[in-house]
Amino acid sequence: MKKWKMAGLIITLLFMMTACSVRVGSEGKVRDLDFTVLSEEEVPEEFMEFILDKQEQAFRFTYTSGEYLYIAVGYGQQESGGYSISVSDFFLTENSIILDTELIGPSVSEDLVMAPSYPFIVIKTEKIEQPVMFR
Repeated sequence: MKKWKMAGLIITLLFMMTACSVRVGSEGKVRDLDFTVLSEEEVPEEFMEFILDKQEQAFRFTYTSGEYLYIAVGYGQQESGGYSISVSDFFLTENSIILDTELIGPSVSEDLVMAPSYPFIVIKTEKIEQPVMFR
């Protein structure tokens, strides 16, 4: 009997998590946001240290300093170099900031360095007091 209760609880939790993961479309878009992609040297030192400490696993972090919001997205360890990340969408809704990024694999013609790499991107934008939602 306990097995069935546990199975029911797991199914209920999975259903609730699925129901809460509805994607926000661009219908609620208030405006596109301007941003700058930063090199490692341009990222605030404290934030960069945190990123490098966490880079082996996928991550999504935000950091505010002064009048700027910094957003970092990492894709964890990859088997080789040659990866890049593109920002597909970045906009403000009434309740949040939406950031959609995409990991782009190395091209077939590229000479790959077969050593682990840790692709990530850091963008800088105006400081807005809204939560960041990642897609």
